[in-house]
Amino acid sequence: MDATTRVLDESVDAAIGSGVPLIIAGLTDTSETRYLHPAGRRTADGDAAASDTVLALFSATKAFTATAALQCVEDGLLDLDAPAREYLPEIGDLRVLEELGADGSVRTRPPSRDITARMLLLHTSGLAYEMFDPRYAVLARQRMSHPSPTPMRDSLFSPLLHDPGERWTYGISMDWLGLVVAAVRGQRLDTVVQERICAPCGMTSTSFDMRPDMRPRLATLFRRTRDGSLVPSTAEVPDTPELDMGGQGLYSTVPDMLALLRVWLGDGSAPGGRLLRPETIEWAARGMPGLEVTPLPSAIPALTRDADFFPGSRKSWAYSFLVTEDDVPDARRAGTLSWAGLANVHYWIDRTSGLAGVWAAQMLPFFDPACAAGVDAFERAAYAELS
Repeated sequence: MDATTRVLDESVDAAIGSGVPLIIAGLTDTSETRYLHPAGRRTADGDAAASDTVLALFSATKAFTATAALQCVEDGLLDLDAPAREYLPEIGDLRVLEELGADGSVRTRPPSRDITARMLLLHTSGLAYEMFDPRYAVLARQRMSHPSPTPMRDSLFSPLLHDPGERWTYGISMDWLGLVVAAVRGQRLDTVVQERICAPCGMTSTSFDMRPDMRPRLATLFRRTRDGSLVPSTAEVPDTPELDMGGQGLYSTVPDMLALLRVWLGDGSAPGGRLLRPETIEWAARGMPGLEVTPLPSAIPALTRDADFFPGSRKSWAYSFLVTEDDVPDARRAGTLSWAGLANVHYWIDRTSGLAGVWAAQMLPFFDPACAAGVDAFERAAYAELS
């Protein structure tokens, strides 16, 4: 083990010592993986984490769906500024929330303008997430009290919190965009991802389905309780989901994630062919001026703590990533793209430094202090050793 690897390993292993059950961390430049380290336990029975451990990506799925949507734009199948209902009529049924009663009753009105694919990519559609908005949390509890055979689809028809295009609100926009992509391609979103992203990138373990070759490698999701202890999730993962949720539904591995990050770190190409044109990468990676990215307050503490990425730093939103507009001392450079998934799956793409990284756990709540500290320590070690 060389000195660089040892320093990086120590930063990862320290988070395991702080109570994170599993971490798989990786770094890549534009051409190849530079570092990959699994640590901790994959299961509650103590099976060791491995580099090919399968992880629930949650919102890290959005990077794949954004890539698939931009491919549709390049192919002339999707106009970012056309009403999305032209491709998917049911999105035109969404209405704006005016009043939420104590009993969960809602009063709504029609939106002042149509939702577009651009708004879905930028999270300006007005759609939110239940874990970050108390009104959505009330509506989610109401849905849970009336079990349905289609809970995922039901959740998509939550009301808008404001008129489309009005401001940034993080939420289920990318789930709708995944349905738009499926509609314009005439295929399952999973098929689109397999054929147009996984195959050219050489990904072998990324899918909305829990395939037989992936299930034996699946990591257990842990949850930190109020007393600080960790308990494993007992939820069953179906072989095939009710819907391919483009904002949250993929399973993957860190090596597969790094393969996609290389596409965005470079010029849009992959070993098996080009995913996106260089000019598409260039404009899609720029933050939108005037689009304020706000902190994410917790509405469901079991799922997430309050989340504020790089407080005090200028931030914007691109297609579809957070953009850090200022250099972070001893870490990422201005213009870096990043985002994360609910189970503390974090990634960044620093096109200036030519370095991208993944730090992936499988535990709730999001922004758990041990995870937040672990991600920060790993990124700083990466720049100290490799930049």
